[in-house]
Amino acid sequence: MNAFIFVLGCIFLGLVAPLWIIFHFITRWRQQRTLSNADEQTLAELFEVASRLEGRIVALERVLHEGDAKDRSPT
Repeated sequence: MNAFIFVLGCIFLGLVAPLWIIFHFITRWRQQRTLSNADEQTLAELFEVASRLEGRIVALERVLHEGDAKDRSPT
C-alpha cells in the first residue's frame, strides 16, 4: 500500500502538478491581455497629449524654417 501511494505521489508531482501550474498561469496571462478602463483612459490621455505636442513641433519647425529662410535671403 505504501508503494502505491508513493507511485501516485510521484505521478502527481511529475505530471499533474507542473501541468496544473502551467495552465494556471496561461489563464492568468489571457485575463491580463485586455486593457482595464483605467488603462484605456490613460492611453486616450497620452494620445491627446502626443497630438498636441506634434502640433507644437510642427509650428516650431515652421517658425524656425521661416527664420532660416530670412537669414539666407540676400538683402
